[in-house]
Amino acid sequence: MHRSDSLYIDGTWRGASNGGTFSVINPATEEPLAQLANATEQDVDAAIAAAQKGLEVWRKVQPWERSRIIRRVGELLREREGDIARALTLEVGKPLAQAKGEAISSAEQFEWFAEETKRIYGQTVEHRAANGRIIIDYQPVGVVAAFAAWNFPAVLAARKIAPALAAGCSIICRPADEAPTSVVLMVQCCHDAGVPAGVVNLLTGDINVISPRIMASSVVRKVTLTGSVGVGKRVLKAAADTMKRVTMELGGHAPVIVFDDADVDYAADLSLQSKFRNTGQVCVSPTRFYVHESKLDAFTGRFVEGAKKLKIGDGMTPGVEVGPLTTKRRLEAIEALVEDTKSHGAKLLTGGRRPPEFNRGFFYEPTVFQHVPDKARVMNEEPFGPIAPITAFREFDEVMTRANALPVGLGGYVFTRSLKRAHEAAEAMETGMVGVNTLALATPETPFGGIKESGFGREGGSLGIKDYLDVKYTNMLLM
Repeated sequence: MHRSDSLYIDGTWRGASNGGTFSVINPATEEPLAQLANATEQDVDAAIAAAQKGLEVWRKVQPWERSRIIRRVGELLREREGDIARALTLEVGKPLAQAKGEAISSAEQFEWFAEETKRIYGQTVEHRAANGRIIIDYQPVGVVAAFAAWNFPAVLAARKIAPALAAGCSIICRPADEAPTSVVLMVQCCHDAGVPAGVVNLLTGDINVISPRIMASSVVRKVTLTGSVGVGKRVLKAAADTMKRVTMELGGHAPVIVFDDADVDYAADLSLQSKFRNTGQVCVSPTRFYVHESKLDAFTGRFVEGAKKLKIGDGMTPGVEVGPLTTKRRLEAIEALVEDTKSHGAKLLTGGRRPPEFNRGFFYEPTVFQHVPDKARVMNEEPFGPIAPITAFREFDEVMTRANALPVGLGGYVFTRSLKRAHEAAEAMETGMVGVNTLALATPETPFGGIKESGFGREGGSLGIKDYLDVKYTNMLLM
């Protein structure tokens, strides 16, 4: 896709005001894939002005009509699933089957929030005076700025655009430079569905140009970010100057606790499938495996056996299960983590290298370590890649202390047949989300988000729209 006009501002596609572009790289070939517009400060100002104008139009559109338009966006995303999936595979590297799943998940976000549009319920409170009325209702927070990460560029953008539209807000979306074209296609769906001019705006290009201008603007009243903890802290500090509302979905380091009564084969098979999905570049990917000492060898053996069978290759090739990492930076970071894990005495069971059959592309073999000490970097830093560190535990309190030791708390997982232990572990785990005998946490009907340094606010579910609404309380005396 060559889109020198990839800026969508005030209902029209345009190029950068200075004609500048940037390249998108195919991680499977390391070759340029596309040229997109590189927004200037002038373009950012134009998008802010358009969003301000669009807000005044969209907030007055009645909820049932907003719902109809948002639902149509979802329908168009389903109809264009193939084009969106192909863009995702070429930019991110994920296998085409996984990319198709992301395209459908993006459509589901719009379908869910099309219904939530009609369920923004207010409240009345009994007044102390006979002629008094207390009314609590919700109003759109205003212009929203959305920054999405590159690992799931389509669904992450959908999680932000859909609730903003449902709440009556306008939005300026900036996708990651590594993977912007699926979001370009999504915004085209918004255009074709009849979203009024200025309500959805898209800026592609240099974050160091786009972000400071947006963060300094008093017109922008909310920022929603999916990114790293470090980036989140910088955005939060910048938001303080104009008191912007903020939703942060930041990094995690999800513990997986396999108790002695778990179905080990089931736990290993499910963990394998989830661990290496999108080459491990998933914020809720299972990343620290704590297995009861009585089940350690059985779990590890099954997991390693499956990892060795995974097919590596270009995501466009049928049958491929593990594509390349998305960036050279991630590849180099994974190599450094592997070397550090080795230096701490962990046992490498499979992987630990670039596949010798590929002389191009950011490929890395699915890698499994056993007996990984807690002090190794891979147990303390989100790996965001195809590394699975496995270690043993003995007692409940011991493993919960270890699982909760990090400053992040996005997702966590438990495998057990005991209902008592399931409840106790889920309650004790310091994360915003817990999966018990399941690793599926990201669905449009559930509140996705973390605690501690993994951020705050929720995306999805009936709570997802609340972060895009201001509460208004009216105390009225009837005269």
